[in-house]
Amino acid sequence: MEVLRRRAAELRPGEPLPSTRVLVAEHRVSPVTVSRAIALLVAEGLVVTRPGAGTFVTGRQPTTATDVADTDWQAVPLGDRAVDAGRLDFLLQPSAEGVISLAPGYPHPSLVPTRALSAAVARAARRSDTWERPPATGIRGLRLWFARSVGGAVEPDHVLITSGGQASLSTAFRAVLPPGAPILVESPTYLGALAVAKSAGLRPVPVPVDAGGIELDHLAGAFEASGARALYLQPAFHNPTGACLAEDRRDPLLQICADAGAFVIEDDYARWLAHEKPAPAPLATRDRDGRVVLIASLTKVTSMNLRIGALVARGPVLERLRSLRLVDDFFVSRLIQEATLDLVSSPAWARHLATLSAALAVRRDTLARELARQTPELHVLTVPRGGTNLWVRLPDGLDDAALADR
Repeated sequence: MEVLRRRAAELRPGEPLPSTRVLVAEHRVSPVTVSRAIALLVAEGLVVTRPGAGTFVTGRQPTTATDVADTDWQAVPLGDRAVDAGRLDFLLQPSAEGVISLAPGYPHPSLVPTRALSAAVARAARRSDTWERPPATGIRGLRLWFARSVGGAVEPDHVLITSGGQASLSTAFRAVLPPGAPILVESPTYLGALAVAKSAGLRPVPVPVDAGGIELDHLAGAFEASGARALYLQPAFHNPTGACLAEDRRDPLLQICADAGAFVIEDDYARWLAHEKPAPAPLATRDRDGRVVLIASLTKVTSMNLRIGALVARGPVLERLRSLRLVDDFFVSRLIQEATLDLVSSPAWARHLATLSAALAVRRDTLARELARQTPELHVLTVPRGGTNLWVRLPDGLDDAALADR
């Protein structure tokens, strides 16, 4: 990129850059790399491409900031309504050279079904209706697939397609609770959920968890003490402990929420991340009165760039969820929806899930074994049956931040 920028600066307006073939041979890079670099120069206005003729210098100089803008005035209208994204920003930062980050939870590039995804996108792009506007709630085939994957009495009309789990969280939290309201959350819980709650002006109230999931005695007390009208939890392969909500706690949990007149926001992000046996059926399959709002996502099981998920709900809350999604971004790209439906409907989907399951089990066992060998002072509380987290207890007095840095 910099080489081409310097070369363009040395030429007069109207003079051509070398052809792609020459640049490939000269710099020993792929044609794709050359095309991307030229596209960036076009975006900067430094060159222009003419089909069949080549790439020519425009004579425009790269823009530089000569004056420092005075933006201090913005502090008055913005006030103190800051959005704290610090807990999430580090999850999306590129890793330093030689470092494999265990923070993001997305599949390693070797586990991304690249060939199947590419084929699905290509097939979807060739269909003429792909470029038409999709229904605001999502294309019916994909809603049907999500409904069947959840099971129970869930119908396609109960499903709303979203642009991933994080967007679903934001919509669900804002739909069921007003700013300033308390929301019960497992302790510990997913950092992204806490960030969304605070951004929506909600007050997270922690409820302890153990190896069997959220502790029901504390849950009932938290509802009574806080007056909360919603509980956010991850019953399958909880992030970060890896626990599954025990079978004998599931119906009592729904009854406690019913007694409190509260919604259950069920984050089912890890449904397809089981290592051995399938994940337990969602709480939504036991829901008879529209109490559960379920969040599903395919991002963690495919690629961080396949931002696709679903909200499952019944009753008036479904219409509110639909309205919020419509106001926020109209609809999810039909191309992405069609490609996703193609992927999950193909034989490659089952093969990918089997490959991913086996790989995650090996990586989980390797990590647990090496932790025991190299850091015996760290105690693994539970070896999870799914998900991407291994939860350990640190010795008393140990500085967790210092340990992470080391």
